[in-house]
Amino acid sequence: MDNSEQNIIKACQQGNLQDFGVLYDQYIKKIYNFIYFRTQHKETAEDLTSQTFLKALEKINRYSDKLGAFSSWLYQIARNTVIDYWRTLKKTKNIDDVWGLSDNYDVPKDLDTKIQLEKISESLRLLNVEQREIIIMRVWDGLAYREIAEITRKSEAALKMIFSRTINKLREQNALGLIILLLTINY
Repeated sequence: MDNSEQNIIKACQQGNLQDFGVLYDQYIKKIYNFIYFRTQHKETAEDLTSQTFLKALEKINRYSDKLGAFSSWLYQIARNTVIDYWRTLKKTKNIDDVWGLSDNYDVPKDLDTKIQLEKISESLRLLNVEQREIIIMRVWDGLAYREIAEITRKSEAALKMIFSRTINKLREQNALGLIILLLTINY
């Protein structure tokens, strides 16, 4: 974390909550994308993003750089907010199967994107929940292993091993090329 971010956090912790806007501006797009990919619904993603930042603002005094990077702390709040959201809908969806590419919400208007998302969805269904989450955070969200480790509370070595084995599994099933589509859709 750079000094300016750390200074902003300290200012917020001392009661200058208006400084939180700088952190909001810095992370809003990344957190929104993180949540949108897991809900595929614009309004839901907007609501959950707002909830995430509200929770972060309310809990800013609990943050310490000893917990890890601020971005990882924020992603962890976002992840938990999404999990809580899906738990409220658990009557109709299995929380373990919810990982991002929903078919029954906002369907992308662009037909090519829709077809690509369907192919990616099929490939990701080959994976278990843990594998999907790590692939999505690493490839789609572009998070470093260190950040994923802080979010999931797993070691970097374990994450690298899971990622490597998952890529090999996708390669064996000729599905690796579809995961690369994640990168082209995301950028």
